[in-house]
Amino acid sequence: MSKPIKVPSLGESVTEAIVARWFKSVGDAVALDEPLVELETDKVTVEVPSPVAGVLVEVVAADGTEVAVGGLLGSVDESAEAAAPAGKPEPASADKPEPAPAAPAGKPESAPAGNGADESAVAVATLSPAVRKLVEENSLDPAAIPATGPKGRLTKGDVIAFLETGTAPEPALAVKPAAPAAAKPAAPAIAPAREVPERPEDSRGEERVRMSRLRQVIATRLKEAQNTAAMLTTFNEVDMTALMALRAAYRDSFEKKHGVKLGFMSFFTKAAIGALKEIPSVNAEIHGDEIIYRNYYDIGVAVGTPQGLVVPVLRDADKMNFAGIESGIADFGRRARDGKLAIQEMTGGTFTISNGGVYGSLLSTPILNPPQSGILGLHKIEKRPVVVDDEIAARSMMYVALSYDHRLVDGREAVTFLVRVKEMIEDPQRLLIDV
Repeated sequence: MSKPIKVPSLGESVTEAIVARWFKSVGDAVALDEPLVELETDKVTVEVPSPVAGVLVEVVAADGTEVAVGGLLGSVDESAEAAAPAGKPEPASADKPEPAPAAPAGKPESAPAGNGADESAVAVATLSPAVRKLVEENSLDPAAIPATGPKGRLTKGDVIAFLETGTAPEPALAVKPAAPAAAKPAAPAIAPAREVPERPEDSRGEERVRMSRLRQVIATRLKEAQNTAAMLTTFNEVDMTALMALRAAYRDSFEKKHGVKLGFMSFFTKAAIGALKEIPSVNAEIHGDEIIYRNYYDIGVAVGTPQGLVVPVLRDADKMNFAGIESGIADFGRRARDGKLAIQEMTGGTFTISNGGVYGSLLSTPILNPPQSGILGLHKIEKRPVVVDDEIAARSMMYVALSYDHRLVDGREAVTFLVRVKEMIEDPQRLLIDV
């Protein structure tokens, strides 16, 4: 009995995904809850497990296919166990010489080999519906088409490329004279992109990789922020000397008691929340012709991953102590790099903190995370000469930046926000008594 593999719920406001890759091929045995396919959404990657133990018998959505929540990805036959290859009637008749030359018409070299028919039958069985339809319509032998998909799977692009090269069998050209003609009108539209291989520098090597769903959405959302918000950035600098001394004095005992390192992010999170309470417009958002002011503080923490930037959210961060904030951020970092964050953990933030200093950034202008109205950018700590009590001294300094939506936040409010953050970081005792 076959069990369908469907696209699971992907979280609030997420309705579609892209099939990134299949971990299994048709005919492979799978265990219960074993990951079968990886989906890319605009926020994270999601692994879809097998609903039952059995054999993957069908792949409906091939790699690169856009699928909706609840859509069918494929199916697993729980009664087949590991006998999928033996269950195919074509391989069982390998001892019959007649069917072998009949299947690959125009391919006499495959007729003498009995297992050639087996391979052709298995190849057809493993094709996705879209590829199978294209192969059958053009009377192609899938074994003769170079495959570039995962685990040697044949993709729709492989078949189309095979047809366009002019090396397709004669029946294919005779049966589908309209196919090349239909493809011709599209050629001028994509001609500029195909000019790239003609550049001289191509001989030194280039690689084209499809943008991940996450990267596409990051690009869209960041450009949307620039096009929609009246974005402006204000800067200040913070003397980190007192905070660094406090951290050095209590770092070991803090880690011993709470099992997590004492970093700077917990202090900046606390300082940002204190400033947000004083300047509520930075914690608000514009919704149509209304302003939504929030009395809660869900702080997004930007985390860089190999797939792109993600922003998991610390819910009710104002109710957390320093250990809770540090533990939450450390957990987000680990799971973000492993692609294990849930969609719900990256939605609904009210304000974001981005620490470019961990990568060595001295100064930057962070981009808003829509629909939020503010984002605090932190940078690397660097010793610089500053005037302290009318004397020049070397101090550990950090530039901080606040990007904000000027439609909602006035310049006075933005500057005041950064000044409050500066005051609390330079005198961290203020964080303990909330002043």
